[in-house]
Amino acid sequence: MIRDAAPGDAAAIAAIWAPWVRDTAITFAPEPKTAPEVAAMIAGRRAAGQAFLVAEAAGTVLGFVTYAQFRDGAGYRRSMEHTIILSPAAGRRGTGRALMAAMEDRARGAGVHLMMAGISAENPGARAFHEALGYRLHGTIPQAGWKFGRPIDLWLLGKLL
Repeated sequence: MIRDAAPGDAAAIAAIWAPWVRDTAITFAPEPKTAPEVAAMIAGRRAAGQAFLVAEAAGTVLGFVTYAQFRDGAGYRRSMEHTIILSPAAGRRGTGRALMAAMEDRARGAGVHLMMAGISAENPGARAFHEALGYRLHGTIPQAGWKFGRPIDLWLLGKLL
């Protein structure tokens, strides 16, 4: 089931996100978000009219997707960038595709024209996933990210909604 995230989901979302931040270079964030930070993000996205969705099965949150404006300024108000994170238990079950479809539908309904994905070059699986959903590589920013003491390229993929 795909549904809007609620403040009560914050701890589960933070727990799913933390190992990806702590143990991999798929995100350049140096520290995991806390449950209160995730709760604030959920509230902030809701207030801005931006989606924050979770996938849930048998009462367990399996992953989330959310988006926010790609860059500041009124000229970018129809261009968004999303984040999608799944728990290992959600892999290869269609959960990611379902979250992306729901997020894109919600974004389209809100007048979003372009959805962007910023993907670490150390995550070719995420690039392949996005390309299978119609995202196209718009560019590579060499050494844009920094994690584990080394620079990492950033792939920017986009899809017109």
